[in-house]
Amino acid sequence: MFGYLPFSRTLIPALSAMLLAASAQGGGAQPAKKRPSTGLEGSWSGGGSVTFASGAREQARCRAHYRRSGTGYAVSATCATASGRAAQTATLRQVGENRYSGSFYNSEYAISGIMHVVVHGSNQTVRLNSSSASAVLNLSR
Repeated sequence: MFGYLPFSRTLIPALSAMLLAASAQGGGAQPAKKRPSTGLEGSWSGGGSVTFASGAREQARCRAHYRRSGTGYAVSATCATASGRAAQTATLRQVGENRYSGSFYNSEYAISGIMHVVVHGSNQTVRLNSSSASAVLNLSR
C-alpha cells in the first residue's frame, strides 16, 4: 500500500500509545466546576500527527483509557492512521502538577518508547517518542 506497510509496523504502534491523544475536541468538555487537577482516570479521545523515522507523516485518531494502578496509571489505547490500526499499553506516573511521564509498549510490533502527558482541564497533550516514530496528540474527555 504505497509503501506504508513498514510504517504501519513501526508508526501505528507509536501512535496508539500517543493515542492516547490528538486534535482536541472541546465539545464534550465538563463545566468549570470540576477540580483543576482531575487526574487522568477515564476515557479520552482525539487525534494528532505521527512522524515516522523516514520523515513520512500521517494523521492519527486515538482513543485511550486511563486507570489508577499503584502509584501511577495504566493506559490502554488504540490508534488508527491511513496505514492501519494498533493497540498499545503504557504506564505513567505523575512528575509535576498535571504532568505525567512513562513508557509505552506495543506487543504486536514489539515497539516501546517514552510518553509524556500534560493535562489542561478536560484536554491533554500527549507526546510519544520511539526509534520508529514520534507523535503529538491532543485528547479530550
